[in-house]
Amino acid sequence: MFERVVEFLSPGLDSKDELIESLAQAEQRELIEPQSRVMLEGVLRMADMTAGDVMVAAKRMDLLDIDAPYDELLGLVIDTGHSRFPVYEGSRENIIGILLAKDLLKLQRAPELNLRTLLRTPVLVPESKRLNELLGDFRSNRNHLAIVIDEFGKTAGLITIEDVLEEIVGEIEDEFDDKDGESGIFTLADGSQRVAGDTAIEAVNTAFGVHLPIDDFDTIGGLVAHELGHVPRRGEELEFGGLCFQALLSRGGSVRWFKVTPSLRETQHDVPDRG
Repeated sequence: MFERVVEFLSPGLDSKDELIESLAQAEQRELIEPQSRVMLEGVLRMADMTAGDVMVAAKRMDLLDIDAPYDELLGLVIDTGHSRFPVYEGSRENIIGILLAKDLLKLQRAPELNLRTLLRTPVLVPESKRLNELLGDFRSNRNHLAIVIDEFGKTAGLITIEDVLEEIVGEIEDEFDDKDGESGIFTLADGSQRVAGDTAIEAVNTAFGVHLPIDDFDTIGGLVAHELGHVPRRGEELEFGGLCFQALLSRGGSVRWFKVTPSLRETQHDVPDRG
């Protein structure tokens, strides 16, 4: 019986679409819940995905310089909101360890500590590492972040356990997510704004005093993707309508969060109010 179940759940490539269709039919017949179907489909699709498919590319990684002053390190930790950071020495290619944000606070209480002593050994995985195998590794070694390397041994990007899990369960909400209709615009420590991708363009216009067009798109994420010609990846920027939009988190074919600041080239990108 076990072998028959395994055979059913591990069909050839030609039958995977049929299995997904069967899950949709099971949902329609109320045999499984909608969220269960989404998760099962995520598991099936994840089996064909690799670390290279999901990783944050090297040039968009938020890194800490081992030789940077404490205040500079703390500012970057606060602005990005990550809990773990790769740390480099000399060049961004030379990653020497992983720093937990909470460990950085130890330096504030004990300045005599050497930052190097707080670093953890980085976990390295190839781009070809399958996500289901990587998830197992994360669970067994209790690491939540891995550095992805290419075939030449160079840093290609990074991937976290959250990146892998979101391929199964969908986007994992964080403390900035909207609750009960609250605003999707939040002020960060440096005075910039964190804006949800599904925030209405009219709300952005009101908050920033700009005149982004509202005729063709409802959300700021849709407008930015249209102007770029594609869904921006994490770290990618667009200056438009007097504002600079930097993608902080992209998931499921859309941007979840932007960091928004006044554009340095505002006069070159002004957009007339077409609303």
